[in-house]
This record gives sequence, C-alpha cells and structure tokens, in this order.
Amino acid sequence: MAAPKYTPIDPTDRPRSYSSPEHIPTKWKNDHPAAVIGRQPRGKTLGHQGPDQGYALKLAEQMRETIVLQPGESAEDAINGSLAIALRRASRYGRAPVIHDLQIAFGIWGWMLLDPPAELVARRKKLFAGLGDTAHYYSETRQLVDLVPESTMLMTPDQVRTGMPGSWRALTGG
Repeated sequence: MAAPKYTPIDPTDRPRSYSSPEHIPTKWKNDHPAAVIGRQPRGKTLGHQGPDQGYALKLAEQMRETIVLQPGESAEDAINGSLAIALRRASRYGRAPVIHDLQIAFGIWGWMLLDPPAELVARRKKLFAGLGDTAHYYSETRQLVDLVPESTMLMTPDQVRTGMPGSWRALTGG
C-alpha cells in the first residue's frame, strides 16, 4: 500500500516487488472415491438434495412448542417426518429451507390444530410411528414424503391454513 508523501521513508529501504512462491500446488481434482460426478443422482429413495438443509433442524426445534400431540404420538416422530417434507419443498425451489416450508409440512398433517379430525390423527399415527428414529426408518420417511402431492409443495402457508382441516386428504395425498 502506498504511503502519503509526508511519511518519512528510509532511503536505504528497498521497495517490495512480487516474487513467485517456491512451491506451486497441483490443480485440484474431484477424484475422491465418493465424489459425485455431474448432477446429483435422482431416484425414488434418494431424497431431495438442497443447500444448507441442516438449518431446517433449527427451525423445527423452534416450532416444537407449537406441535399439538394426541395420545400415542411423539414429538420426535412429528418433527422428523415433517422435516423431510419441508426439505423436499425447499429443494423443489433450489434453496435452503425457510420457516414457511416447515409451516406447510406441519400444517398439512394437522400438527398445529387443537382439534384435528379423528381420521387424520389415525392416519398420521400410522404413517409417523417410529420416524423419530431416523437411522432405522429411512424408507418409511421416504414413503411419507413421496405421498405428498406436488401441488401441495407449490402452496403457500396461507393456502394450507385455509384448506385445513377440511381438505387434509387432498393436501397429504391420502
């Protein structure tokens, strides 16, 4: 960086100039054994990839207090199942998850309703049972996510709120 003209300079100082480093590293190559070449693979049980998906965990924890559980239901099951649905919606738009993705995912299954329909509660008890254990229930979580129609993924939280609880079958694909 240049110094102002009034700054005293020692006349014996040599000005610095550019010099190449002694070692120039080789060009980086994507040659790791698990490296994905090209686009992310797509398939029935491969999920939906997207950026910064871990942020959805923080958002889900913030929503934990709004979940209304019925007897025999687990908050962990509700969170993990709804989280997977929210991540599918976020990746559909090619972005990181936002609170609206989670509101829709929890909303279509009636997790925020004080008095959800009995049929909806019976269906979600069956579908969400055990999903809190993500290591052992991956395929069940994928099946749950694939149940939700694409048209629901395109809705806004307000559209889901106005459709609940009357049209829960159309929103959940059931």
